[in-house]
Amino acid sequence: MNQGHPGDGRVADREQTRGASSVIGAHLVGSINFDDAETTMRTAAERLGDRLKRIPDGEVGERFHWIVFQADRLGRAEGIERVGDTPIPLRMLDMRPVRLSDGVRAADLELPPLGYAEAALESWEVFARLQGEGVIPAGTRFQVSLPTPLGVIGSLVRAEDREAFEPVYESALAGELERLLAAIPHDRLAIQWDAALEFAMIEADARGAARGGGYAWFDDIWAGTVSRVARQLDRVPAGVEVGVHLCYGDIAEKHFVEPSDTANLTRFASLVARAAARPLTWVHLPVPIERDDDAYFAPLESLAIPGETELYLGLVHREDGAAGAARRIETARRHVGRPFGVATECGFGRAPEGAAIPLFEAHRAVSAAW
Repeated sequence: MNQGHPGDGRVADREQTRGASSVIGAHLVGSINFDDAETTMRTAAERLGDRLKRIPDGEVGERFHWIVFQADRLGRAEGIERVGDTPIPLRMLDMRPVRLSDGVRAADLELPPLGYAEAALESWEVFARLQGEGVIPAGTRFQVSLPTPLGVIGSLVRAEDREAFEPVYESALAGELERLLAAIPHDRLAIQWDAALEFAMIEADARGAARGGGYAWFDDIWAGTVSRVARQLDRVPAGVEVGVHLCYGDIAEKHFVEPSDTANLTRFASLVARAAARPLTWVHLPVPIERDDDAYFAPLESLAIPGETELYLGLVHREDGAAGAARRIETARRHVGRPFGVATECGFGRAPEGAAIPLFEAHRAVSAAW
């Protein structure tokens, strides 16, 4: 892929867009459309090094389509079957969900490695080397993005098996987290929990759909989703940074439903911050490309997260770049009574080839260095 020239970012610096002075730093949500972790981390450091507190590995390889690869991983376990006889291909993946085999109890399952620790430890070696060489600035943390167990269970497990399967999968994912916590220095690590299906449930619940539109296996959607995310945050020890990415999905660069405003996002972030026992390092939330109006941002006036928790607004879009981001920043400033940083709505691992560099430059153009 064309990576452009490292000096191009200086041009964007000289063309700071109006409104940039209100923005401190940038955040990379997770997936980036390069082919390997080293390219991702080198390019992010070169283009955005002084804007970033954390750098992810781009979620390369089988992780390119968020959690879809988990169906293949889970399908290897004895006692788990795929739903349907015909594979649903997505590049190297099979998108069919999974089910418990007849007569099998979820509690008796032995799940195979889920792949998250393996990928993180491999990328950590690259990150540590690049930081040692001075490519990645000292003090920048290695960011690992993990899905909430709810997202995997609700998306990839047959409905009637979800309640029984949830603690089994949650325990396995906690084991993946423990593996990387044991191997990576805590003062160089940041964990991001990705919460997406939670908002499909919340939006369905708001429309009066039973059990979160059929996704949920519990009745109180708000209490159930908030408590589950808070539980994952609390799995991360105090010396490790932890953040949450609030997401409305990203299939073909489209949300599963467009948020009418930031009310549910604001409420969810506030409740999670209150429910978690440990401090929340950052919160990220999306801003649709067409929303530069006051109505979308106004609910953020009631955001109740600690002052030290960083807020990132996903208002950078490839279609309108720095100019569109600056327009949305100007509106956001009227309603967000605190410093905030910028990001895209979601990862951009599935954006068109060549999109990464312009997106990096748009982030840079509308943000100040940390």
